[in-house]
Amino acid sequence: MPTHLMWFRHDLRLNDNLALAAACRSADAAVIALYIATPKQWRKHAMSPRQAAYLSAHLTGLRESLAEKGIPLAFLEVDDFDASVAALKSFCQQHDVTHLFYNYQYEVNERQRDAAVEKALPDVRCQGFDDSVILPPGAVMTGNHEMYKVFTPFKKAWLARLDDGVPECVAAPAKRQYPPQKVECAAIRLNYPQAEFDPALFPADEKSAIQRLRHFCQQGAGEYEALRDFPAIEGTSRLSAALAVGVLSPRQCLHRLLAEQPKALSDGPGSVWLNELIWREFYRHLMTYNPALCKHRPFIGWTDRVKWRNATEHLKAWQEGQTGYPIVDAAMRQLNATGWMHNRLRMIAASFLVKDLLIDWREGERYFMSQLVDGDLAANNGGWQWAASTGTDAAPYFRIFNPTTQGERFDKAGEFIRQWVSELADVPTKAIHDPWTWADKQGVTLDYPRPIVCHKQARSETLAAYEAARKV
Repeated sequence: MPTHLMWFRHDLRLNDNLALAAACRSADAAVIALYIATPKQWRKHAMSPRQAAYLSAHLTGLRESLAEKGIPLAFLEVDDFDASVAALKSFCQQHDVTHLFYNYQYEVNERQRDAAVEKALPDVRCQGFDDSVILPPGAVMTGNHEMYKVFTPFKKAWLARLDDGVPECVAAPAKRQYPPQKVECAAIRLNYPQAEFDPALFPADEKSAIQRLRHFCQQGAGEYEALRDFPAIEGTSRLSAALAVGVLSPRQCLHRLLAEQPKALSDGPGSVWLNELIWREFYRHLMTYNPALCKHRPFIGWTDRVKWRNATEHLKAWQEGQTGYPIVDAAMRQLNATGWMHNRLRMIAASFLVKDLLIDWREGERYFMSQLVDGDLAANNGGWQWAASTGTDAAPYFRIFNPTTQGERFDKAGEFIRQWVSELADVPTKAIHDPWTWADKQGVTLDYPRPIVCHKQARSETLAAYEAARKV
């Protein structure tokens, strides 16, 4: 009897899992599942303690769900990806594995690991699948067979490919008729710092994630365009964490969206949330064809010559939400307290770090990863390079958010600010975005820092730094 091994990575689900479905397709094969934790590698990638706890919870649930299908989930822990190759080889030999199934990961280290695994297992048939994307990298290319560098033409070509048909979802596997021989399943304990996450915001089981997706597509996707920019309103899906560790697939998201919002493909209700799925695809495709993005390199070469400030105290103030700019501070405190930040606020906070404080965007990219429960290298890198004007399809370097007017526009009444910056609870609404101007006029002392930089002056210095780098 052949033995099929399903190697789980960031695809922790039974439903619409391409590799798992393929592993279970043959009724007369024994199927085993395996997860290999690599805490030393995670530290290099700054995985957040909340994401570690979220991942651990889903692994526990996945083991229970697989057991109901007659599939044991073994758990191993080694230092890093290099060590995982030897561990996987040993596991395959121990259990007489004939076929290995896994879903592709597109980052450089992960691709090198997978290549090493295939080389180390010459007698095992290895099959990989493009599971974390709707259309695989290479499916959407320019007429010159190059990767698109701008989102809008990529989106147009991506949508055109769907005219040939929307990729189908595959069902969860049926219960196995022939369970494998005894497989030792060690307790799932991650040797990595963990921090509590809110299961009400980020459900820790696959069924609840599917229910949240269904509810959002029914109730929220149609209003997403109108509500998505206002952090005091629950106008976003909060599905990013489930997508980041693969509890949901992007195909599930697309199918459910089209089931509830059938005009989403033609700029109807739901089309703006569909845009978010396409941005996710764009950044994954881009990273596949530009591996330097995984190595903290900017897409636009000349921007690496920008003279960033070595401002440790300012970086710390930004990280702790003590900049004196209420909307920035509220955003950072939300991140620190919950492991998540509203998307509009991610842009505002990133712009402030790079273009008000003139601090290297990579400092912010790493800090976000160290805090986010939905940390995802491609999306996080793409967002930071957009904000820093260093990436493909980036905001022009001379486009600099004014943090005060951004707050006035997207949190006009200061509801979100008051939620997270309690020191400003008694400041009048009309003064909430510039509290010290009001306080000085009223002779009031606030238990809140004054702005650590003058935006007008900072803007001028940032423009000069970018222009100087561009001219070299």
